[in-house]
Amino acid sequence: MNEKLNRILEPRGKLYLILLVVFSGITCVYDWKAGLCELVATMLVLIYYLITRQHHRNEASRYIASVTGGIDAASRDTMVNSPFPMVMFQPDTGDIIWSNERFLKIVGDREHLFDTKVDAAVPGFTTKWLTEGRSICPTEYELDRHRYMVMGHVSRVSRESEELIATTYWVDITSLADIREQFYNTRPVVAELLIDNYEDLIRNTNDKTRSALRSAVEDEITAWFQPSGGLFCRYDRERYLCVFEEQYLSRFQKERFAVLDAVHKVVSPNGINATLSIGIGMDSSFGEMLEFAELAIEMALSRGGDQTVIKNRFNFEFYGGRTKENERHTKVKSRVMSNALGELLQASSNVFVMGHRAADLDAVGAAIGVCAIARKRGVPAFIIEEQHSYPGEVMAKRVKQLAEYEDRFIGHQDAVMRMDSRTLLVVVDTNRPEQVIDRDLLSTCNRIAVIDHHLRAADYISNAALNFHEPYASSASELVTEMVQYLIDPSDLMRQEAEALLAGIVLDTKNFTLRTGGRTFEAAAFLRRRGADTVEIKKLMQSDLDSTISKYDVIREARMVHGNIAISATEKPVGRVIASQAADELLNVAGAEASFVLFPDGDTVIISARSVGDVSVQYILEMLGGGGNAAAAGAQVPNSTVQETLRRLLEAIGKYLEK
Repeated sequence: MNEKLNRILEPRGKLYLILLVVFSGITCVYDWKAGLCELVATMLVLIYYLITRQHHRNEASRYIASVTGGIDAASRDTMVNSPFPMVMFQPDTGDIIWSNERFLKIVGDREHLFDTKVDAAVPGFTTKWLTEGRSICPTEYELDRHRYMVMGHVSRVSRESEELIATTYWVDITSLADIREQFYNTRPVVAELLIDNYEDLIRNTNDKTRSALRSAVEDEITAWFQPSGGLFCRYDRERYLCVFEEQYLSRFQKERFAVLDAVHKVVSPNGINATLSIGIGMDSSFGEMLEFAELAIEMALSRGGDQTVIKNRFNFEFYGGRTKENERHTKVKSRVMSNALGELLQASSNVFVMGHRAADLDAVGAAIGVCAIARKRGVPAFIIEEQHSYPGEVMAKRVKQLAEYEDRFIGHQDAVMRMDSRTLLVVVDTNRPEQVIDRDLLSTCNRIAVIDHHLRAADYISNAALNFHEPYASSASELVTEMVQYLIDPSDLMRQEAEALLAGIVLDTKNFTLRTGGRTFEAAAFLRRRGADTVEIKKLMQSDLDSTISKYDVIREARMVHGNIAISATEKPVGRVIASQAADELLNVAGAEASFVLFPDGDTVIISARSVGDVSVQYILEMLGGGGNAAAAGAQVPNSTVQETLRRLLEAIGKYLEK
């Protein structure tokens, strides 16, 4: 064994030493002093190398002797000639000390790897898992068209020494990896496809035109889906079912579901482009995958349609969705939801209304509108209020002066004391559990209604008895105003309540310039007839001189990126209101289609974003854990600095633009 070890540790530097001696001799011919110096230096290098080699050989010998102490010579020889490729190295430096011939073969080295780094022999190899105390490497490595699982351990050279040596064993799992890959590639995937604007597409058309439009859409879907060799069928006039193997899903993802853009080529005589929503369920049984696909379709529609949503056991994944939400011309859904809310109120002992943290005028206005409906129904209603200052507090203070709202603003602890089995909790202006004022209250109540206009997030409130979610709407106050018109007489709505609702609409539409449709103006007209004073609303939105100066200080720090996106990152804790106002103001810069304002709030960085173009700030901030809609979004990044968050934001913008 010692002879074998000596041969393995024998350096391959003889040629290099001979060349050094030759060059030194040549130098002596021209300058004997310089040549002599080179010879001395060469001898010193040789001596150092021999000492180092001997040291490593002794280490390897001691280690092998320590792990095979008390074992006969045959067993020791078995270790050296292990059927598994083996390599020993220093875990802190990665220097290889010893390897058997099988390891030399798989790395393509025919002599030895003495004085070589292990990550040089195996590119990308890391020793971190060994130092963490694990015995199996979490990464598989491919060498010479074979895949290997690595196992190993770390031990001391001797009891007296603190020096460590790592020993790894490389197990060929190529056949297992091939079978595993084949298993994953051939797993079934269920997809549901929906022409989400079918009613608008066929409006005012005859049967022949409708059939032609549907056939044109089906041709685009078939051309996209046919290479997968899967099952494709239509089971309703605008719904299709697909079943295919998972290996084709990665190709569809790489193409970012090109069928979404292909379907846009189909245009109705009215000039409306067809749009498609796709829901995909995977990683489960056929029954559950179909349920996942239906949930994914529902999620896609709640986010505006024209996109693909993939649902597995754990989360959602989104593709597409850049088309702006189209306003629904019919109020059928509003009427149905209003009746459902009326029935829930009628069966309730009391009602709690809760918005998102740092409630703005839209959240407060929508909450006040729900209280107006509950008052007409004779059900006690209470608004959950934050115990500290918040942006919509100025409106809450005005409403508190009314006798009808005396003691109607309460804290979440008081709400828990008043709650019973018939309590109804209405969540307004958000659909995410982590954004509500008190999450414990949300989890405690078993009767929940949600009224929101933001694009639905992956972690939405899923156990709601009523979910009035319309991403086309300008604001939650607009949705509540439509419900007010169905559930109470106009005379039952007080002027201050009408002003609260109108203030919410004005805030989210930026004075009727963003996300404003015909139904927005209808809601505003109704509130105006009920006495809402636009001058008073304007006064509500005024800011003091210091706040105005702070806003323009934030704007002064802005810069343009990608030619059409304005970003301001300030180290001053300016507050949410000033940040949102600065983001709005930055859109007045020529060429700016989107704006982002970042500021610190303790160890959290707050981002306020706005858009007036095709840039969806909601999709960008979703990458940072935020949400909202295409025109207005926000995010809170915990345990981060402004500069670190700015770096992540720029990366998210880059990824969005690449897609």
